Amino acid sequence: MRRLAARGAAGDAGEVAAPAADSSDSAQGRSPSPWRLIDLCAIWDAGVYLPSAACNRASSGVARKRLNEAEKLSSVQEAQLKRLEVTRPRVLGSRERGQVPRMARQPPPPWVHAAFLLCLLSLGGAIEIPMDLTQPPTITKQSVKDHIVDPRDNILIECEAKGNPAPSFHWTRNSRFFNIAKDPRVSMRRRSGTLVIDFRSGGRPEEYEGEYQCFARNKFGTALSNRIRLQVSKSPLWPKENLDPVVVQEGAPLTLQCNPPPGLPSPVIFWMSSSMEPITQDKRVSQGHNGDLYFSNVMLQDMQTDYSCNARFHFTHTIQQKNPFTLKVLTNHPYNDSSLRNHPDMYSARGVAERTPSFMYPQGTASSQMVLRGMDLLLECIASGVPTPDIAWYKKGGDLPSDKAKFENFNKALRITNVSEEDSGEYFCLASNKMGSIRHTISVRVKAAPYWLDEPKNLILAPGEDGRLVCRANGNPKPTVQWMVNGEPLQSAPPNPNREVAGDTIIFRDTQISSRAVYQCNTSNEHGYLLANAFVSVLDVPPRMLSPRNQLIRVILYNRTRLDCPFFGSPIPTLRWFKNGQGSNLDGGNYHVYENGSLEIKMIRKEDQGIYTCVATNILGKAENQVRLEVKDPTRIYRMPEDQVAKRGTTVQLECRVKHDPSLKLTVSWLKDDEPLYIGNRMKKEDDSLTIFGVAERDQGSYTCVASTELDQDLAKAYLTVLGRPDRPRDLELTDLAERSVRLTWIPGDANNSPITDYVVQFEEDQFQPGVWHDHSKYPGSVNSAVLRLSPYVNYQFRVIAINEVGSSHPSLPSERYRTSGAPPESNPGDVKGEGTRKNNMEITWTPMNATSAFGPNLRYIVKWRRRETREAWNNVTVWGSRYVVGQTPVYVPYEIRVQAENDFGKGPEPESVIGYSGEDYPRAAPTEVKVRVMNSTAISLQWNRVYSDTVQGQLREYRAYYWRESSLLKNLWVSQKRQQASFPGDRLRGMVSRLFPYSNYKLEMVVVNGRGDGPRSETKEFTTPEGVPSAPRRFRVRQPNLETINLEWDHPEHPNGIMIGYTLKYVAFNGTKVGKQIVENFSPNQTKFTVQRTDPVSRYRFTLSARTQVGSGEAVTEESPAPPNEAYTNNQADIATQGWFIGLMCAIALLVLILLIVCFIKRSRGGKYPVREKKDVPLGPEDPKEEDGSFDYSDEDNKPLQGSQTSLDGTIKQQESDDSLVDYGEGGEGQFNEDGSFIGQYTVKKDKEETEGNESSEATSPVNAIYSLA
Repeated sequence: MRRLAARGAAGDAGEVAAPAADSSDSAQGRSPSPWRLIDLCAIWDAGVYLPSAACNRASSGVARKRLNEAEKLSSVQEAQLKRLEVTRPRVLGSRERGQVPRMARQPPPPWVHAAFLLCLLSLGGAIEIPMDLTQPPTITKQSVKDHIVDPRDNILIECEAKGNPAPSFHWTRNSRFFNIAKDPRVSMRRRSGTLVIDFRSGGRPEEYEGEYQCFARNKFGTALSNRIRLQVSKSPLWPKENLDPVVVQEGAPLTLQCNPPPGLPSPVIFWMSSSMEPITQDKRVSQGHNGDLYFSNVMLQDMQTDYSCNARFHFTHTIQQKNPFTLKVLTNHPYNDSSLRNHPDMYSARGVAERTPSFMYPQGTASSQMVLRGMDLLLECIASGVPTPDIAWYKKGGDLPSDKAKFENFNKALRITNVSEEDSGEYFCLASNKMGSIRHTISVRVKAAPYWLDEPKNLILAPGEDGRLVCRANGNPKPTVQWMVNGEPLQSAPPNPNREVAGDTIIFRDTQISSRAVYQCNTSNEHGYLLANAFVSVLDVPPRMLSPRNQLIRVILYNRTRLDCPFFGSPIPTLRWFKNGQGSNLDGGNYHVYENGSLEIKMIRKEDQGIYTCVATNILGKAENQVRLEVKDPTRIYRMPEDQVAKRGTTVQLECRVKHDPSLKLTVSWLKDDEPLYIGNRMKKEDDSLTIFGVAERDQGSYTCVASTELDQDLAKAYLTVLGRPDRPRDLELTDLAERSVRLTWIPGDANNSPITDYVVQFEEDQFQPGVWHDHSKYPGSVNSAVLRLSPYVNYQFRVIAINEVGSSHPSLPSERYRTSGAPPESNPGDVKGEGTRKNNMEITWTPMNATSAFGPNLRYIVKWRRRETREAWNNVTVWGSRYVVGQTPVYVPYEIRVQAENDFGKGPEPESVIGYSGEDYPRAAPTEVKVRVMNSTAISLQWNRVYSDTVQGQLREYRAYYWRESSLLKNLWVSQKRQQASFPGDRLRGMVSRLFPYSNYKLEMVVVNGRGDGPRSETKEFTTPEGVPSAPRRFRVRQPNLETINLEWDHPEHPNGIMIGYTLKYVAFNGTKVGKQIVENFSPNQTKFTVQRTDPVSRYRFTLSARTQVGSGEAVTEESPAPPNEAYTNNQADIATQGWFIGLMCAIALLVLILLIVCFIKRSRGGKYPVREKKDVPLGPEDPKEEDGSFDYSDEDNKPLQGSQTSLDGTIKQQESDDSLVDYGEGGEGQFNEDGSFIGQYTVKKDKEETEGNESSEATSPVNAIYSLA
């Protein structure tokens, strides 16, 4: 048999440029051939799927016809596919040490293998004849075999076909000719066989139900569609019925039957209450596949709602509700006590007898089930029993198919998808509880509707060639094969001597033009049928190219690619490939030519770039085409994002740095959990990174960086883990209820990636502090159950808080309440005290007991007291508060005190006695024999005799010294006489007073202090502190008026602490790390200024100044001279000063200022109201000012200095300051000394100096006067 007459090829990982302008198809105005749509197929590179435009559209070409086969890969084909995979080698130079591990590289999913197989199948795909050549009809589109339609819409039955000439269409209905022209509601679309049945003008869709078949015919043959069974969707109403309440004993099994009305298609069943609340389903209560609701055992809480079966119909989108069932549960324990619901043995606690399991569905111990190949197998076992049984599934003689099996409906159902013959056998379900177990065996038989082993293909032959059509199918039972030609049984067709039928094969020998026809193969069994059309076309056609000329294909380095050269010819042409015009045929080594002529390059290298020519030849001629191949560098992520763990609120950056071919446009995008990432205001996307600010829990997930160009892409994935506070615990349950304990169990919430370290259990009671939660206990994070110790007579409610390193969870929802029974108190109040608030009473106080220690109602306290050591009878009183005041007590007498708790159940234990005291009175005596010894200029020591204890009249707290500064030994120095105190706690006989002022007179008194206050004062003691060192000079200032001198000024110390004898100044020059010799200057006590002559204009100076008394030098103050001007700045200034423009500008400014000064002095020096006229007598104008009496003012300009003239730089004539002058600090104009020579004026108020007016004329010193006189 000759090879196929038309071939298609495809290329991998490439991109096809726009067709050339002289393309034959474009020139003729025809639509592109379908072959162009499969010119490139997809590849994957190290787990990255790289689709080409061609494969994305392959469904419109030959690949669509191979979809079923691609989805059902045989083991042989899968092995071939694996052998065809090529792993990208190392890129030498950039990855010489081996491949860098790629993050998130996964094996290609099954659909990638299927898509790749489509391209492999297209190499020898179905025959396609260019549409400009004559050919028989081919069905291209048709409705499904079981066609269910919505009765509210028009009916559409699709049938489309191609052929040349264009085919005509007709239909049969129920195997009889369907005359469309006679029915006004039925029409056929133009250039199509699709039927449209219109009901807008009335009619019933049910009248058109039946089996339809489409026939497409032209002069070369007839093609048939499948037999299409048309059915109208039905959603019948639920029959009305009145349902009596269902009465059932607690613990018994129950089945509520749904029995929905038959619909087409079958409705979806679900159970709800009449108030449209969903019925909660679990292991005990669940819905079966048939729609019934099964109760493995009924509990009292099941009657809290009603049960209604609902049916949702697909096409009408309506929900119909059955009348609800109402349950009445008979029980031995009529109260639905929550404590019993949480009891570990709930059934026995409620008086329900335990039972071994029994099957509710299916009945008995064995059943059988049949399923068709390729469908889903659903096995179901629902059992009753007390406690509720568990269901487990097994297969006899083997394991369950783990890749296809899954459990549903709380393990009551086993589903096996895409069943094959290997899934037949015996399955059994095992139902077990603590009372026993039973099992049910299900025998599964797998049958099969016909499926293709070898579907017939179109056959294109040249005159005189041989060929064959093969139709092989399998099924269970074995299907039968029937051949037809142009829609008629082959037996009734005219005889053809060139045709021979051999079972599932038709053999053609020496075919001629008259052999053209469309053959149908129908294979069927009791479960279904398959119908395939295949035409035989006899043509004489020279070679022709079907793809655009001079295509540009760009491919990625080191990938596999296939160059496409689709062609057609009959007889089938031979195809050869050449590169860059070379004469040798390309085949072998890195090249492989497929049967259809496609050239595969197994691994693209740089040297493979160039122009490739394909030449097709047969006996009628030849045709050629060229493909230009460009090789591009791959896109690679060389710095990939890394997995990160971040706390909530922090910032995270994911890197993604990419290398790519510079001639290709790069696009970097991000996915989150394999979905496109929305870049919000908390995210910032840059070329090489993604930054997330203020990370939240919702940011957790996988982040994939996708770097893509027009030709390829690379992926790198990282996982971001966000550490957050744990979720709240849930489902708190109280069990093991006892008098003084209970077990609390909870389900931990999500730890949010940070392990839970602790659980805090809190409680709330509703008697003493309702609504206030208290910590009860703390447990490690590894437990979720704890036994809690309880107190009597507390109505407890509990909640749990989870803690991890990030923080605490929200509290759980509260548990149910649990009240403990009462009892007498087991403890007494604590912190009992007895203290007097007045001199004749005693107040007894204590800390009241809380709810967990009250143990019963009406908590009260029995208070007892008596004087210590008198053995008198106890006084007692009952108190409901937390204090009691005892009156008419002696002063500061000890008492024995007892406070005992009592409630309605009895008294607490006998309390311990506590010693308290009645109120205190003021002390009656003062310390005696007080002695003062001066330690130094700022401290003294004290010594005294203690007072008698009976005079204290209370608890001795301390001895206290009151002292004050009477005066300073420096005359005329004001001092503060504010009283100060020094305390000496306890019964002491000596102490020390510090922080006194030196050189001062002090007075001191002492008292005794108890809880009531001070006692009488002792006799007054006087003492004098000796001279000390002065404090630091105030306001030490360093000024540098020029580069030659430095001026120093300071003020006298705030505290001289004695007679000042002078100042000491130490200074040293330094320049960086170089330090000069230190110089010391001593000054008299009244000198406050000093000028230093600089010897080095570059160095700085450090000055240290201190004051002196006869005791020594006091605290020093340090300052440094200012830094010299910056040398660069000085040079820059010099450079500017030498510029001509600067000199001119300064001259102009100086001239303007001079003119303004001259005018100003002229105006102001004329005085009064007399206008000065110069050189000639000018009459007065009306604007000249004049006194009313006609007189004029004259000013004596020779004797009065000009206003604004100066005699010194600061406008005054200053006296020469003397080092010995104390005028600035004395009383009045002169300083004063005491008879002993001490300076007393330095701390008096400083008076303002009187400025001395200059007596000399300013004319001699004012240059403006000279200019004015000239004027």
